[in-house]
Amino acid sequence: MVRFGVIGTNKITGNFIEGANELGDFELTAVYSRTEKKATSFAEKHGAKHTFTNLEEMAESKVIDAVYIASPNSLHAEQAILLMKAGKHVLCEKPLASNSREVQRMVAASRENNVLLMEAMKSTVMPNMQKVRENLHKIGQVRRFVANYGQYSSRYDAYKEGTVLNAFNPEFSNGSLMDIGVYCVYPVVSILGKPSSIKAEGVMLESGVDGEGSILLGYDDKEAVVMFSKITDSHLPSEIQGENGSILIDKIGSPMNVKIYYRDGSIEDLTQSQTHTMMYEAKEFIELIQSGKTESTINSYENSLLAIEVMDEARRQIGIVFPADNR
Repeated sequence: MVRFGVIGTNKITGNFIEGANELGDFELTAVYSRTEKKATSFAEKHGAKHTFTNLEEMAESKVIDAVYIASPNSLHAEQAILLMKAGKHVLCEKPLASNSREVQRMVAASRENNVLLMEAMKSTVMPNMQKVRENLHKIGQVRRFVANYGQYSSRYDAYKEGTVLNAFNPEFSNGSLMDIGVYCVYPVVSILGKPSSIKAEGVMLESGVDGEGSILLGYDDKEAVVMFSKITDSHLPSEIQGENGSILIDKIGSPMNVKIYYRDGSIEDLTQSQTHTMMYEAKEFIELIQSGKTESTINSYENSLLAIEVMDEARRQIGIVFPADNR
């Protein structure tokens, strides 16, 4: 069994626990929250025996082996480094940190303390995305990757009425690119590698974060088009276009249906049967711990750094600045 603590008592943490509970070697033992009331309520709901309101005490605790971090983006680096210095393995929600400088510090802490650090990018470890990678050669020379994700935020109505919640607050390193765009950028760079050029545009909101945007990534013989939004919905799929056919991915953030459309008109269904979408990241993470490894080959340090470097440059061009950038 791998004994987990969680940071964050939000919906995504509950979803992670639900998915991880499908594994026989996951055990939730501790919950951290800034308030004892929230920590206790969440722990009782999910069956954890221990609660913490002090992160240092949690880091030094003997009741956990690993921690899943789902706090605001701006807190990821500080919390993860503290935990890794105490010898805890860390599964950290995407984006891994506010900027590439913080990610580099997190990777260094992982290596120095010989513990596992992995970005909780669920899509890339799901069976359907693995099928995309395994069958990419079938579409011939790749020429374009169109990655699209638009999801109207449940917090946007409040924003339009004058209440700036965390999702639209630059203090927490949030906004459309960080919260939604990362689901597009990460698989693009994990499949195509480092781009030779980056061109970004976006719609800025008065709070100081972006509501939506797009990025054009240039490569020597191909390009990637990334589109993301927190202020509109999109029902367009994502697509990898090759000279012999195209791979259609229904949802880039959580691929449930994947097909190859060949130039001769034939269609090959690559779709795999899948269980809870957040189970796969927990499975990957736990198996790495059990095998004594400190880095995933899928959600690797290289891919996390590539993704955040692309987002850093996109933010620079769009004009998105976080307080974390000046720390």
